[in-house]
Amino acid sequence: MHTTESGGAAKPARHDLYCGIHKALRLFMTDTLARVGRLDLGDAAERAETLGQLRRLLNSCRGHVERENGFIHPALEARRPGVSATIGAEHDDHLEAIAALEAETAALAARPEPAAALRLYRRLSRFVAENFEHMLIEETRHNAALWEAYDDAELEALHGRLVASVPAEEMQLLLSWMLAALSPAERAHLQAAPVAEGSLA
Repeated sequence: MHTTESGGAAKPARHDLYCGIHKALRLFMTDTLARVGRLDLGDAAERAETLGQLRRLLNSCRGHVERENGFIHPALEARRPGVSATIGAEHDDHLEAIAALEAETAALAARPEPAAALRLYRRLSRFVAENFEHMLIEETRHNAALWEAYDDAELEALHGRLVASVPAEEMQLLLSWMLAALSPAERAHLQAAPVAEGSLA
């Protein structure tokens, strides 16, 4: 996805590895958090649907971290050594948090008690808050480093390799959230491009 910086004189759009997928994840996270918060534990169907969405979110977050670790961070370190160290350490923390949330989700499914539901909601809210701060750093500091170190052809090639690694089922899930999260102009750009050139990361 190409973006244009706002403010001052117009600047050429640059290939943005983060914009689309981060918009999708923000919507996925906030929607899931709201559903967990209002969950009716006495409704078995709602409970299964909500916890199922939470599991899909956590799996998507794990895949997102792994793809950034596998593709974007090596590219950053190759030309801007050390720039991804802080975010890389946070990725380790996120993977631990994901595993803990998955365990709590399974425990709530097995024993749907109000105290456990509230605890899961609060811990999920902390995870979402931390991810929002984390993604903003990637969208600013990491993008700046990528744009300094690589031209758009190189970034598009990197993005293509990353997107090709996404399993088909996960691709469809993420695209559904992305289409709901993008602006009309961004959505039109995404739909006009082949899937392999989409904005997943």
